[in-house]
Amino acid sequence: MAPGRFEAGRRRPVSSVGKGLEKAEVRLKWDPSPLGEPPRHLDIVAATYSVDDPHGRPVYIVHYDSRSPDGTINMTRHSQTGQGFGFVEVMVLELDRLASSFGRVVVGVVIHQDGGRRTFGDISNGGVVVVERYTELLVDDFARVAGSTATTVAEFVRDSSKGWEFHEMIRGFDSDPLPFTLEMGAVHRPSPGPLPGTSPAGTA
Repeated sequence: MAPGRFEAGRRRPVSSVGKGLEKAEVRLKWDPSPLGEPPRHLDIVAATYSVDDPHGRPVYIVHYDSRSPDGTINMTRHSQTGQGFGFVEVMVLELDRLASSFGRVVVGVVIHQDGGRRTFGDISNGGVVVVERYTELLVDDFARVAGSTATTVAEFVRDSSKGWEFHEMIRGFDSDPLPFTLEMGAVHRPSPGPLPGTSPAGTA
């Protein structure tokens, strides 16, 4: 697949990938606003959680304006408009460098609402990819959360052997960026049942 190219509706969910993930990348793309409309600004957000409180308040949050204090999670590319070739925003997570006190990392995507309410259904050619080296762990085009303004995307969990597992976690929220960063950790691992987005936003 060429960089940044999505087939309509294409997604490759992976409930669990081989244990011991070391480094992952989350890549985001979307089309800029039509001429005369306010910029469309999407952000990748990561929240880290302690082993003792994996679904509570985050230890810290990483996004374009907030860096990881230990340097393990970083935005290597950022866009406020969607302009550019391929994936215009990229976050790198060096999971193997996270301190043993961290047990969970949740990654999401949120739409800024400065120019008026926008949902993923309003975003043209949007898509997110999660990769480890040359392996695609997730490819999604946000179709399942079209009515939401934010969504969790992926969950990385430390297992009993102290390695890291990946889990797809597409769950829509009707939130602005700040509330979303506080709510996203409450989402639990998906279980069999209705597709995400068919229940009230922000519930699991």
